[in-house]
Amino acid sequence: MSKLLIIESPNKIKSIKKYLGSDYEVMATKGHIRDLPKSKLGVDTENDFKPQYINMADKKDVIKALKDAAANSDSVYLATDPDREGEAISWHLAQILALDMNEANRVTFNEITKTGVTAGIKAPRKLNLDLVDAQQARRVLDRIVGYKLSPFLWKKVKSGLSAGRVQTVALRLIVEREREIEKFKEEEYWTIDAKLASGRKTFTAKLFSDKNGNKMDTVENGEIANSIVESLNDAQYQVTEIKKGKRNRQPAPPFITSTLQQEASRKLGFTGQRTMRIAQQLYEGVDIPGVGATGLITYMRTDSLRISEEARAAANGFITEHYGAKYLPSSPRYFKSKNGAQDAHEAIRPTDINLTPEFVKSALTAEQYKLYKLIWERFVASLMAVCVQDTVTATIAANDYLFKASGYSIRFDGFTVLYEEGKDETEENAVSLPEMSEGDILKLRELIPNQHFTQPPARYTEPTLIKALEENGIGRPSTYAPILSNILNRDYIERVKKSFKPTNLGMVVVDLMTEHFNRVFDVKFTAGLEEKLDKIGEGDLNWVDTIRDFYDDFDKLYKKAEDSLDGKRVKVPVEETDVLCEKCGSKMVIRSGRFGKFLACPNYPQCKNTKPMPEDEVKEPCPKCGGKLVKRISKKGKKFYGCSNYPNCDFAAPGIPTGEKCPECGGYLISGVRGRKYCMNAECPTRQKKTSKKDKE
Repeated sequence: MSKLLIIESPNKIKSIKKYLGSDYEVMATKGHIRDLPKSKLGVDTENDFKPQYINMADKKDVIKALKDAAANSDSVYLATDPDREGEAISWHLAQILALDMNEANRVTFNEITKTGVTAGIKAPRKLNLDLVDAQQARRVLDRIVGYKLSPFLWKKVKSGLSAGRVQTVALRLIVEREREIEKFKEEEYWTIDAKLASGRKTFTAKLFSDKNGNKMDTVENGEIANSIVESLNDAQYQVTEIKKGKRNRQPAPPFITSTLQQEASRKLGFTGQRTMRIAQQLYEGVDIPGVGATGLITYMRTDSLRISEEARAAANGFITEHYGAKYLPSSPRYFKSKNGAQDAHEAIRPTDINLTPEFVKSALTAEQYKLYKLIWERFVASLMAVCVQDTVTATIAANDYLFKASGYSIRFDGFTVLYEEGKDETEENAVSLPEMSEGDILKLRELIPNQHFTQPPARYTEPTLIKALEENGIGRPSTYAPILSNILNRDYIERVKKSFKPTNLGMVVVDLMTEHFNRVFDVKFTAGLEEKLDKIGEGDLNWVDTIRDFYDDFDKLYKKAEDSLDGKRVKVPVEETDVLCEKCGSKMVIRSGRFGKFLACPNYPQCKNTKPMPEDEVKEPCPKCGGKLVKRISKKGKKFYGCSNYPNCDFAAPGIPTGEKCPECGGYLISGVRGRKYCMNAECPTRQKKTSKKDKE
């Protein structure tokens, strides 16, 4: 019998074929094959919000090939990804291929391994139409909001803008944080540290109260701080209490989608999109010498912390063999998933614990290795014994005041021998205190009053924003990376070092949306809508009724906003600079375009003068026409250097031209990473010999 197995990604074909017999043909859809039309709303709001799906134009050949293969097969199995999106793709496939909706032809693979593939193929089921409805409801909701409010922004602000049901809420969080920062008024406070010595060892103790128990870890101003310091000039510092204890540090759970993106950002500097792209490659399969094509991790879009008992047993055996039995906890550790998590999936873990990062390193790219190592170590550490710390706190009396010093030492390293979780904010490192006893007299080395100022709330970084979205129930694991990508690409926010700062445009969009559609973009309302989508997927809510409840209110708000802003436009404030326009003498302003920020004359269209940002100018002239070179940003966010005379001169290069010619082919030499020179001519023979892997990327 001939059997056809249809998956999403062609990258998985080799891995899956390896585990199936020769009677299976494996083909890929390469993502969605049907969608709503781009040219119109595509949702019939008058007839139960019926979506008007069409076959995607660029999938014409794929659909024909699938139809031909299905017609010549005895059985067809739908093995798209194991999530709502994958279920919807299988549903579309079943319609296009005229498959029986009641037939058990849906199979899922949580991992692309022999165990995962054979287990999945042995347990086909019917299509889960509740999951299809949940995905369909999300798609229709997002289409209604996007296709109604984006044109609204075009008319009221400027063309090319977009509004999204979830992305606008994420932008709102960033804007509201920025306004908190702007309104923040710093307040002065002081702390007092005593540098003390016990024997030859020096340590620091902090003032925390007076002898009556009044808290004094901070004092209001320098005058009070200095008076305390003066009153301690001749003080004797005596240890009045020593408290010793023990504490256990628990390991972090294995990764889910959100925590993987957060940790990859903290430790590897990866964006969410980059993390998910690499994770997809690790899931789909890598050709490993001596092993063959195999998936290295389980499915990476998950919010479940469940671990299969088979994987747990294998990891426990590995820990015992390589670290010793003492590195296993006395009883197995189980992590509880948050409410609403899809426990049909597991947490993100290695598919085979014996495929260690070092074993597979030669088969992976540098970025694949880094991410796999992070996933592998986090998973193993999550099952290891706790880290045991001996703690000590000393209370020290000086005249009418009490100081405290705390420290710890490691009694047993436990899971920290392998892995420690990254932190979003720096923490004070605990110190090891000298041996002391109650009644000991300590020697004062120095008494230090320290001036401080309260700090405003920190801007969101990628990991802290993802954490905030997850905690507030905004979006779902698969949406975090696209959300950030959208608001960055639309110039609603910009990166300042590693933090997100809203642009003037972003603030205008949020103000306009919240003024007229506050409930739609309210954090709690959006989270509540996400919960309803989950309930649709569980079969507890009807998707049409859910959308109708939303649409009735939304449509009223939309019509009211249209009426109140009829004929009006909202102006986006521009940032004025000290750079003078050489054509009319006005102070130039900063604007944004397809290549990033640039200087423009405020008198446009009377004066159309523009200039690159001063920091973007390059000393070397354009090797093609002699014009000025400037740093640009492509649509995909990649940096390149182009001629300021564009479009009259089309010179562009991924590095800065050195002014030298390639001795091999006469092409232009450009400077790559770490100042390395290479020819920008891709056909030049020197590219194969001299270009580093990083330069190629």
